[in-house]
Amino acid sequence: MRHRLMQHFGRRALLAAVAALAAPILLAAQPVRAQEPPLRTGVDGTFAPHAFPNLAGGIQGFNVDLANEIAKRLHRRIEIDATQFSGLIPALQAGTYDFIAAPVTVTKERADNLLFTEGYLNTDFQFVVKKDAPEITRLEDLKGKVIAVNKGSNYDAFLREHEAEYHWKVESYGTNSDAIAAVLTGRADANLSGVTSAEWAAKKNPALKISYEYPTGQVWSLAFRKDDVATRNLVDRAIECLKIDGSMTKLSEKWFGVTPKQGETIVTPTKGYGVPGFAGYVEDDHAPSCSNLH
Repeated sequence: MRHRLMQHFGRRALLAAVAALAAPILLAAQPVRAQEPPLRTGVDGTFAPHAFPNLAGGIQGFNVDLANEIAKRLHRRIEIDATQFSGLIPALQAGTYDFIAAPVTVTKERADNLLFTEGYLNTDFQFVVKKDAPEITRLEDLKGKVIAVNKGSNYDAFLREHEAEYHWKVESYGTNSDAIAAVLTGRADANLSGVTSAEWAAKKNPALKISYEYPTGQVWSLAFRKDDVATRNLVDRAIECLKIDGSMTKLSEKWFGVTPKQGETIVTPTKGYGVPGFAGYVEDDHAPSCSNLH
């Protein structure tokens, strides 16, 4: 995806803003059903353009807006924590969160342990290298290279799964911003993340460039605990509402600078609940609607 650079943060300003996120941000969705507690969720607060600090000391991004729009459709308040990605799934399983608003790639292993909504974005893998680095046209070109990655992410798992095959060295960092910094300072030869965040990093840092894109056929989804089928189904329906009422198109244009085409995951509801082909998917004939979301 191609998107516009929304704001520029120096590393010092980024770290200061992240430090200001120690307390959750409570955002009201109107009208609110006062008798119900707020939804609780978490994001990786340094994963631009999906969630990252703003100048006011809060967080902004595609997934922050997505979580707020879902809360509005459900007439619920929502609390959004900004933390490291590696801590999100353990916090969800411990009951700290109702769901994870950060981008989570649906895989067989994750679907065996978590419950997912339908996908809201396709996610391919993207490598970022220094501007003057040789072009990467295949995974074999990374043989013997050091690749920096966000710890606990699907990109981390992919690199480690193929480490013996391609003989690269994986260095995991607490945030993708730190992984990008490793490339900038020469501690790593490349960074691996998703297309949207990789392109954002390259536009933000003139010393970087986009390199090889690895197609996956995978989607990003919102993750729930296995026993919370009712809330998963409700949020799944809210996502469908956002797809059909034009909200997802507006979010794509705002954060990625792209108007989605008909049939793309971001604007096309999936039949049933969850991601077809994975554990937790429920085939169902309900019609996508913005009515009766409670």
